[in-house]
Amino acid sequence: MAAFSELLTHSTLLSNLEGLGYQTPTTIQEKSIPVVKEKRDIFGIAQTGTGKTASFCLPLIEGLLQKENFKLIPTVLILTPTRELCLQTHEAIIKFAKDTPVKSCAIYGGVKQIYQAEAINGGVNFIVATPGRLLDLVRKGLIRLRSIEVLVLDEADRMLDMGFIDDLNLIIKELPATRQTLFYSATVPDAIRRFSKSILQNPVFIEVAKQSTVAANISQLVYFCAATHKYQLLKKIIKEEVTGPILVFTRTKDGADAVVEYLIQNKISARAIHGDKKQAERERSIAYFTEGSINILVATDLVSRGIDVENIEYVINFDIPLDPEVYVHRIGRTGRAGRSGHAVTFCEIEEKHRLDDIEALTRQEIKKLNFEGKKEVIKLKSLGPKVVKAPTPGKSQEKNPWYDHSKRGQFDDAGKRVHAHPGLRNMKKKKKR
Repeated sequence: MAAFSELLTHSTLLSNLEGLGYQTPTTIQEKSIPVVKEKRDIFGIAQTGTGKTASFCLPLIEGLLQKENFKLIPTVLILTPTRELCLQTHEAIIKFAKDTPVKSCAIYGGVKQIYQAEAINGGVNFIVATPGRLLDLVRKGLIRLRSIEVLVLDEADRMLDMGFIDDLNLIIKELPATRQTLFYSATVPDAIRRFSKSILQNPVFIEVAKQSTVAANISQLVYFCAATHKYQLLKKIIKEEVTGPILVFTRTKDGADAVVEYLIQNKISARAIHGDKKQAERERSIAYFTEGSINILVATDLVSRGIDVENIEYVINFDIPLDPEVYVHRIGRTGRAGRSGHAVTFCEIEEKHRLDDIEALTRQEIKKLNFEGKKEVIKLKSLGPKVVKAPTPGKSQEKNPWYDHSKRGQFDDAGKRVHAHPGLRNMKKKKKR
């Protein structure tokens, strides 16, 4: 295994890596850094947690520092699927480039566009962005991408899953035709293959770990239990077995809020992170979790790839994932950088077929135990009916069809979901002008 000093030469960069505790390059770093420095395109197949971000950021930073005519202009564009991953990549660049003139800015939704445009116009080398917000700024003429020399697509499969394919194609049209493109994906479905062929020129293929691979240093355990006993089991594990950071996954946003509410009721500090949370709140929760102010973070899969904390001790699947590949992504959040990790999954008996799918994908038999909880009265506002006020009859009904959320999940005699006033059922929402 090579040392960083064999892959990189800039003294400040190497000093920063040492200060951050980077000792030996990971496999993808060792394979990618020389190729990036040669200005070749890359098709990288790698999961999160393999050191992928450093594998392209480090050589790109060094390349900028070695330019004779260094300027603060947008040279590298990194596209990511989520705001969380966007911010973490941006923060990684700041740490790597400490005490150098290299600058980066993050472009994502949830904050005012003008501030982001001003940051770019003030002089940056790296633009780290989510596709939707970047395209917004480009269309408004607030950002120009003609100076971009390197395009990085991180977690390309996730971006396609989230429906960003059209945005990506529109952004790519704004870039110079002659450029270096680094393309990374955890999975390689046909759509990814077709897309990669349309933007890569004679790429070097680098594969680190297949999607079905689970690191050997992660112990796996499944508890069969009733849905109503999951909360007790979670509390038991937290109080009796775990001392370090815990990442809990739920299938829904309401489920995440309910888990946090239950833990707080039992004097256990936790925070939830999901798509309904405001961006500032999501950032605060991740910061508290990263710095150790809270030990438990409850998340949905939508934001899971943006959580990059190296010392997570346990990943707990409060809800078993519907897709076996999601299971591999989830538990890959623990056992990073060679540390040992633990993955615990709660499985209801009627969901056993999902566990079978996971074992078939990973080609591993997971240890199984049964848990039978005690009777417990659980009162959670997060899962209860929401009190809403019906609109005053009149014009307001015509503008805003009203849904009675206190009856959510209920159906009428004809099998249709209960909405609100009968007169609104067939009303189409007027388009905003």
